[in-house]
Amino acid sequence: MYGHTPPHRRDLYPAIEAAQSEMLRVSDLHAVYVEQSGSPRGRPAIALHGGPGGGLSPEMRRFFDPQRYRIVMMDQRGCGRSTPHAELRENTTWDLVADIERVRERYGIDKWLVFGGSWGSTLALAYAAKHPERVSGLVLRGIFTLRKSEIDWFYQNGASHVFPDAFARYAAAIPQEERGDFLAAYYKRLTSPDWDTRLKAARAWARWEGETISIAGPSALPSRFNEDRFVEAFARIENHYFVNDGFFEHDGWLLDQAPRLRHIPCRIAHGRYDMCTPLTTAWELKQRWPEAELEIVHDAGHSSLEPGIVDALIRATDWMAEKAKW
Repeated sequence: MYGHTPPHRRDLYPAIEAAQSEMLRVSDLHAVYVEQSGSPRGRPAIALHGGPGGGLSPEMRRFFDPQRYRIVMMDQRGCGRSTPHAELRENTTWDLVADIERVRERYGIDKWLVFGGSWGSTLALAYAAKHPERVSGLVLRGIFTLRKSEIDWFYQNGASHVFPDAFARYAAAIPQEERGDFLAAYYKRLTSPDWDTRLKAARAWARWEGETISIAGPSALPSRFNEDRFVEAFARIENHYFVNDGFFEHDGWLLDQAPRLRHIPCRIAHGRYDMCTPLTTAWELKQRWPEAELEIVHDAGHSSLEPGIVDALIRATDWMAEKAKW
C-alpha cells in the first residue's frame, strides 16, 4: 500500500478502434454489444464499465498495452449499444455475471484479467466471487460494494456536505416532503409511465454524479452527462440496482467474499478525495485481503481519467501483463 507520486506519471496508451464487434443475444429480451481490440494473441482481459448503466467509452481500451492484451469490452444490459435501451427487466448483478461468462465461453478464453472501476469494481468482485477459477488477476478503481452506508453517503447525506451546490440541484427535483428518502423518490419518477417525468429525474440524478466525479467538482462535468439517451439508461439502471441492494444476499455480502479471493493477484487504485465511493470501502477491502495492493492517489477524486488514477491503472495493467499467472 502506498500513496506517493511517481516522478513521471504514465499516460493512456494511444487510441485504438475496435477490431471486432457483435450483438450477442443473452436472453429472449436482451442483446449486449461486445467488442474486441488490441492483439488477438495477447493476454485476455475484460474491462467492465461503471454505473451500472454507464456504457462503454473509447478511453477504456487505452488502459491496456494493445501489443500485449486482447481487450474485450461489453455494454451491460440496457445501456450503450445494448438493447432494449434502459430496460430494467432481467437486469440484475447475476444476469450481468452470467453475461460475462457467456462472452468468455464464446471467445474461447480460459482465464482473463478483470478490470473495472466504481460499479465496474463491484461487478468484477461479484464475478470473481462466483468464478474465481476464471480470473487471472483484478485491476480495480474506486471500490464500491453497494452497502447501504455507501448509498446513503452519496445519495442521502454525506457527499452533500462537500458539494452543497451540486446537491441542491439534485434535491430540487424532489418535493420537500419526499427528501427523507431520495432513492425511493427518484425510483418513483424514474419508473413513471410519463416520459417527461422520467427524463427530468434522470437528468437531475445523473448530473449529481457528473458534478462530483472529479476532484475539480462541477466545472469538470463530463459532456455525456448532458445527453438525454445516456442519462436515461444511467439513472434508471443505477437507481434500480440501488433500490434492490445490488441483488446481493445481505448488506456487506461482497466484502464477506474477500477471504476466498486472496489467491488472485489484485491491484487497486483509489483517489484520496473520492466523494462518490469514499476510500473507507477500499480500506476495509484491503484489511480483509492483505495481499491486494491498494494505491491511494493523493490528488484524485473518483474519475478514472484523473492523472494519478490513469498512472496507477496503467502501471497495474502493465504489471499484470508481466507478472500474473495466465
